[in-house]
Order: sequence, then structure tokens, then C-alpha cells
Amino acid sequence: MPGFELFGEEEKKQVNEVLETGVLMRYGFDGMRNGQWKAKEFESALSKRMQSKYTQLVSSGTAALTVALASAGVGAGDEVLMPTFTFVASFESILALGAVPVLVDVDATLTLNPAAVEKAITPRTKVVMPVHMCGSMANLKALKAICDKHNLLLLEDACQAIGGTFEGKPLGSYGDLGCFSFDFVKTITSGEGGAVVTNNEKYYTNADHYSDHGHDHVGKDRGLESHPFLGYNYRISELHAAVGIAQLERLDVFLERQEHYYTIIKEGLATIPEIVFREVPEGGVENYSFLSFFLPTQELAEKAHKALGAEGVDACFYWFHNNWHYYRKWEHLTNQTSLGKLPKEVQEQLPDYTKSDFSLSDKWVGRNVSCLIKLSWTTEEVKERAQKMVKALKSVLE
Repeated sequence: MPGFELFGEEEKKQVNEVLETGVLMRYGFDGMRNGQWKAKEFESALSKRMQSKYTQLVSSGTAALTVALASAGVGAGDEVLMPTFTFVASFESILALGAVPVLVDVDATLTLNPAAVEKAITPRTKVVMPVHMCGSMANLKALKAICDKHNLLLLEDACQAIGGTFEGKPLGSYGDLGCFSFDFVKTITSGEGGAVVTNNEKYYTNADHYSDHGHDHVGKDRGLESHPFLGYNYRISELHAAVGIAQLERLDVFLERQEHYYTIIKEGLATIPEIVFREVPEGGVENYSFLSFFLPTQELAEKAHKALGAEGVDACFYWFHNNWHYYRKWEHLTNQTSLGKLPKEVQEQLPDYTKSDFSLSDKWVGRNVSCLIKLSWTTEEVKERAQKMVKALKSVLE
């Protein structure tokens, strides 16, 4: 997944162009820039790539989720449906706005189960937020139908899935809003950074203002700009945007290499009858950053994960016991542990997750192992890796 594996002269060139101007901030200092506006250039390129009218760059993927929710008017007491398997940023961004994260079971896609989403909707629900974990997507067609039926927003968290598609549309562009992360361990990176994409002009305008202290960016004197509403600082720097420009230009190369390595490993594992691969919804194309598969039981999955490590196979993850990515270890959410007092709406509405039944999620995540696809491998290394993986898995299943 990490784009940082393939830094090169392209990234250096873009960064040096910023350093030569001495202007590291994306706004203002017009006369010093010599025509260099890296954030604007990156936004334009992303809009074209994502087939979206508008893109707003921000400081991280977490910031992108927060800004996207805020731009759509999500606030105190609004409920956002999100999967039990994701990164903690999903509920952090929701809580930052005083909204309420409602955890929902995942299915064989390893993200939102549409039937469970339908059951979780209440009069307070405002957003359905599928998270395209490990490079693949939820059944977006089914989720879109549910959102249309109940007049809800569909917000795609595509932070781990840039380059994937659904029904020919780039992931992130299918819903009302889409979010991306460009941190150091994403398919493409800018070191730190994120983006919100949308076709809704109001949401874009709100995101533009909200991410920069509410500045309306009208005119050429920053000190005289109006502030139509409260905002915060989620700005990206010109240096980060510069790296992102070069990385985006190389995205197809990264995706091609990931697919090649993914295919070699999958073909090897497919020789084992007991292995079942993650479900990719009809019309979906992964970005091939992870190969995710299921063992027959949770016990066998745990043994398989240990066996892979013993065989010297790195970068394989068993998420069931992971405190960043699966609900079972999110005690700080369950216990509402915060440095300051949480909003009344959160205290009163947050479900008691100590009593929740997420056995449907456990059924899938408990049996899953995900293998990261590294860009820095060679084809021969991947073939050797596939052989080691087959050997380790067979030793557990025999």
C-alpha cells in the first residue's frame, strides 16, 4: 500500500519548485509565488482523476472525514452509520462534530452489510459511511438505494482504496461525498494530507471555507475576507501538495504493480480448497493494495496468521485482535474516554457497545487474514512469497 516506497526525482522536482519560491502556505503571498499554486494544481488533478466536479485538499484523511461531514451540515445528535471494521478515525471525525457514531455489522465484503444498515436507521440517522477497507468496497449500489429511500447522505471513506472503481466510477465519487488519505502508508502519499471530493457545489464551498477558519476566499486580501460561519484549520501545505502531485501522476504504475503481485499470490492461495477470498461486489474493481481471505474458522485463522509469521512472511494482518481497526478493542469509544466533557447528545445517544451483538462481524473478521501488497517487491520475491504462504496455510489446514 505505501506510496513512499517509490519516491523519486518527480517528487523532488515538485518540492524544489515550492522551496524556490519560499511560500509553503497554500493561501496568500501571491507576489512571491512565481505562478506556483501546488494545492490548486493537486486539487485540479484529483478532480479529473476522480471524475468529480470539486476537490478540497485538507491536512489528513481524518480531517477529510470531519470536513466532509461538517460541509453537509452534520452536527450534534446526528447519527452516522459506520462499520465495525475500520480505522479509529471514522468515529473520531464523527465525535469531533458532536455527532453519534453508530456501529453496524460488516459482511463478506469486510465493510457495511446493507441489511444491517437498513435495520440501524433511526429518525436521527443522517449519513451512511461505508469504509473501503484494504482496497475494496461495500455494495455501494445497495447502500445508495437505502440512502435514496430514507433521504440519507452516502459518504464514502475511500482513504485506503484510491484507484479502485465501482460500476466504472472511481471509488469516492459514487456517493454524495468521498474522502481520501495521503498519509505515509497509503497507496499514494504526500506525507500527510487528505481530500474531499463531491459534485455538490454547496458542500464544496462549505468545505473550502470550513477547512480554513471560515475564510470565504473572496478577493486578494486575506485580511479582508469574510467569515460566513465558524471554521477550523485543516489546511494542507504547499510542500505536501507538491509531493501529492507527483505521486498521483504515478498512481497507475502503482496500481498495475499491485494488481500483478496480488494476482500471483491469489493464484497460489486458490490452490487451497479451504481458502475463500473476500467478496468484491459485482461491478467493483479493487485497487489491489491487500489480498484478504477467509479461513474456515476463527481458530484456524489465528493459527494461520502465526504460521505465516513463523514462515517468515511479513505484512499479514489478523484484524480481529487489532486495537486500531476493529470494534472489540475500542475501549475509549465504548467507555467515552475523553480529555474533555463530551457533548450531551453523545453521552445520551451513544449505544452501549458493551452489550452490542456484533457476531455477524465476528464471523467474517474473526476468520480473515489480509496480506499487504508492497510496491517494493520484485516479481521473483512475490512468487517465493506465494509459495511460503501456501506452505504455511497448508500446514494449518492439513
